[in-house]
Amino acid sequence: MSQLSRRSALGASATALAGLTLTAFARPNGPPGPPSAGHDNRAHSPEGHGHTPTQPKPFDEFFKGRRIQGAPSQHEGHHGVGYSVRIDGRELHVMRNADGTWISVVNHYETFAGPRAVARAAVVELQGAQLVPLL
Repeated sequence: MSQLSRRSALGASATALAGLTLTAFARPNGPPGPPSAGHDNRAHSPEGHGHTPTQPKPFDEFFKGRRIQGAPSQHEGHHGVGYSVRIDGRELHVMRNADGTWISVVNHYETFAGPRAVARAAVVELQGAQLVPLL
């Protein structure tokens, strides 16, 4: 009777794992069927993100003693109509990600649901400091 060595067991496990991984990536995309409970049936945007982004509503409020404002901007970038966020009248550079979340130069490693949340997080992060212009 042969005994299973560590080397052959590790090799067999690695082969099985590689086969499962390749099988998962090689599944054919068949014709679309009826929508299921987890299927997103919304129309696809021209960018191919699977959703049609909506423009956030303007806001103007005081948060922790700072005035934060947000509104659609007049300039259009390659991502569509822009959105301007200001803290005490100074522009906070914000960007919308492909998944619909927002980031800013102050919190560029953390995503937020909208520009108001980005502005509030920036106020907290600034701890009273003023924004400086982006060069």
